[in-house]
Parts: sequence; structure tokens; C-alpha cells
Amino acid sequence: MRRPSLRWRLALLSATLAGGVLVGFALLSGWLIYQAKLERLDAQLSNRLLPLSRPANEEDPISPETRLAQELGLASQTAVAIALIDREGQVRYRSPWWPETLSTQGRWSEWPGATEPFSPERDPWLRRPSLNEPTIGPTTWRTSEGRWRIIGRVTPLGRIMIAVSLQSLHQEMAILWRIYGLTIPGALAAIAGGAWWFSGRALRSVDTLSQTITQVTAQGLHQRVPTTGMDQEFETLVTVFNAMLERLERSFHQASRFSGDAAHELKTPLAILRGELEQAVQHAEAGSPMQQTLSHLLEEVSRLSSIVRKLLLLSLADAGQMSLRREPVDITALVQEQLEDVALLAPELTVTAALEPNLEVMGDRDLLIQVVQNLLSNAIKYNLSRGWIRVQGKQQQGQVGITVANAAKPLSLEEQAQLFERFYRGNPARTRVTDGLGLGLSLAREIARAHGGDVILVTSLPSEVQFCLTLPTGGKLAPT
Repeated sequence: MRRPSLRWRLALLSATLAGGVLVGFALLSGWLIYQAKLERLDAQLSNRLLPLSRPANEEDPISPETRLAQELGLASQTAVAIALIDREGQVRYRSPWWPETLSTQGRWSEWPGATEPFSPERDPWLRRPSLNEPTIGPTTWRTSEGRWRIIGRVTPLGRIMIAVSLQSLHQEMAILWRIYGLTIPGALAAIAGGAWWFSGRALRSVDTLSQTITQVTAQGLHQRVPTTGMDQEFETLVTVFNAMLERLERSFHQASRFSGDAAHELKTPLAILRGELEQAVQHAEAGSPMQQTLSHLLEEVSRLSSIVRKLLLLSLADAGQMSLRREPVDITALVQEQLEDVALLAPELTVTAALEPNLEVMGDRDLLIQVVQNLLSNAIKYNLSRGWIRVQGKQQQGQVGITVANAAKPLSLEEQAQLFERFYRGNPARTRVTDGLGLGLSLAREIARAHGGDVILVTSLPSEVQFCLTLPTGGKLAPT
């Protein structure tokens, strides 16, 4: 499985960290808010216990539950329940909606300090009970009717218990959790989008560097990545990359100049040597061992001259200095002329041609002859016994396409990937049995690209190999 991009991982990591912080904040703040509301409710209940401990001298039309609910800000009086127990343990008053599962006696006996003895010396009718008298709770009890907050106090009149339903508090908390549930995903989406945008801006230097790297070719080593406005973290990387490009450019130009100069310097002595050998062959006795030896030497010198000439062309192509003599070229007639030579060189092969008439391109005729010769020579050398060669030519979409196919053994993927490498020859041709330099296809491709076209391996079927030469029609030529 492919690893996600750095930009996606940064956005995901930011969203994950922010999500953890937001969820933690929501949980902590919700718990703190809930506890704060409980403490506020407990403080209000503690303040209400003292007035409830004093008897009313006149009847009040408003029930104590209603008054207490209003003071606590509760919507219904049923949210408050009161129970009064005298000194003998008898329930003197209990709200009708007091939870059935909440036993006044049982709950009272569970609280420490609830059995503190009553002092008869205190006059409850003349003064308020002391704040030091034991308070029971506050505590929360779960019943079948819901959760209730209970608080009680031992007073001279007896024992007082107040139970407040926490339903309204839980409803408020539910609203808060819904708000969190709606805002947190939106905040996470905004954070992820912001992280995606900021990471894109931060990695823009890497994108620029990647685009420059993809454009680096033998003719594009002069390119440099600008450091203006770049982040400090990437400035060092770009500076090192530019320095590397400068070293590569200098080394490449040195190697290119060396191969070009060496090939150029070898042309003259090889031409002289070839001429001397030709004269020596002519003056030697016919059929003598000396003439045979000189003939072999002449073949090797001719082969060396061909290598030098092709190396010179390749060095010029690498440096972008291959000069083209631009003129209209009838590619149909050119291919037919070369096919006539194929009939002489390989009469055992079946050659068929299907060429559209008057296929014309703009280019250097001599170099285009070299391309066609290389493709046909390759088809002859690596053909099967009693094989065939098929040549097709047609024009479409502003390009002329010449396809050269031949019967051949299947090529492996490794061989297909190395066909256009210089000095590469297929495994069956690594000996001198099949003559060749391993420069034909590479040179053909460089010449075609200099004309604005290309040479590609179209297909490699089990029984054939097919190359296609494409050239633009008209005057579209590569810069020289």
C-alpha cells in the first residue's frame, strides 16, 4: 500500500492532535461546569435550610416547594421535595412527589453525624439554629425517577431534608454536549483544512525543487532553483541542490567537450590511416597474405571511423549543438531507397513496405538517412532465419510515422529498458558474430529528437519487434 503524502500526514496529524485537545477540553470543561453547577446548587440549598427550620406563624398561600423552586430557578415545583422529621423520628411533612425509592429514615441513618443529640437548653423559637449543627450531605442519589441532590440538617425542631431533581441540570449539560458535538467536528475540519493549506505553502519549495529536478536533462543542467522568499529550513537544501547542479553541469560539459574533441581529433589520423591502407591494399599482390591482412586492418579502421563519427554526433546532441541543414525531405523516397539496399544485404529476408506517397518533413537529409539505416540495419542483424521485415509509413495529426518491424525472439523487460542505452547490445549479439557498435538506436533517437520527433519501441510481441520513427511535418525543428 502506498504511503500517504507528507502533506496529508501533516494535515491528519494536526487534526488528530487538535481533536485530542478539543475532546479533552470538552470533557474537562463539561465536568468542571457540572461540578460548578452542583456547588452552586449546594450553596443555595444550604442557605435555604435555615429559613425552613423556623415555623411559620401564619399561613402562606405559596407552598415551600414552589417558593424554593422559584428561588432556585426551577421550572416546576415538583423538581423540589421536602421532608420534615421530628425528634421522635416521625415524618411530619413530606412532599407528595417525594421519590418513593428515597427512604427518609434509611437515607438519614446513613449520614455520619445525623444522630447528634438535641440540646434542650437552646430555644429554637427565639433564635436561629447554630451553623455548627451537623449538616447531612450534599450528596447525589439515583432513583427510578432520576437523580436527586439531597441535603439535610439536624435542627432543634427535628430533621429537615431537601431533595432537588437534577433533571434540569442534566438537560443543560445535554445542550452543552450537543453544542460541543456540533462545533468540535467543524473546528477539526477547519484545522485540517488550515493544516493542509499551511503545509502546502511550507512544501511549495519542495514542489519547486521537484519540478526543477524533473526538467534536468543534458540540455537543462543550467537551471537553478531560486532561493528568494524561501523558508530558512529549505534554503540550505536548495543551495546544496544548486551547487550539485553546477558541479554536474561543469563535469558534463568537460566530458562532452572531451568526447567531442577526441572524436574530432581522431577523424584526421583515421582518415589518413584509411587512405594509406587502401593504397597498400591496391599495391599488394592479389590474394596474398599481406593483402588479406591489410584488408582486415582496413575493415577495423573503417569500423573505428564509424564509432568516432557516431560519438561525435552524440556529443553534439548532448551539448545541444547538433547542426541541422534544414530542407524539405521526401521521407517516402528516402525509405524506399534504403529498402533497395536491404534486398542486397539480406536477400533471404522477406521485405514488405506500405508507404503513403509524398510524406514530407523538414530536416537534414543525411542525418535522416542515418536514422533509417540504423533502424533497418538493426532489423537485419537481429532477425530470425528466413525472417521478414515490414515497413509502414503514414501521416496523422501533423506527424509522419515510419514503423519498422521484424521477426525476432521475444525481448525481456530488462532488454527493452536498455535498448536505447549507448553501447548496449542484446545478449545474442555480445560476440562479433553479429556486427554492431551498440550505438545505432541511441544515435537514431538523438537525431530524431533533434528534429522534434522521437524513436520508440512500440511493441515487443513473442514473434516480432517493432520500432516507430515519428517526425513533425513542416518546419518544427528542435533548437540547435
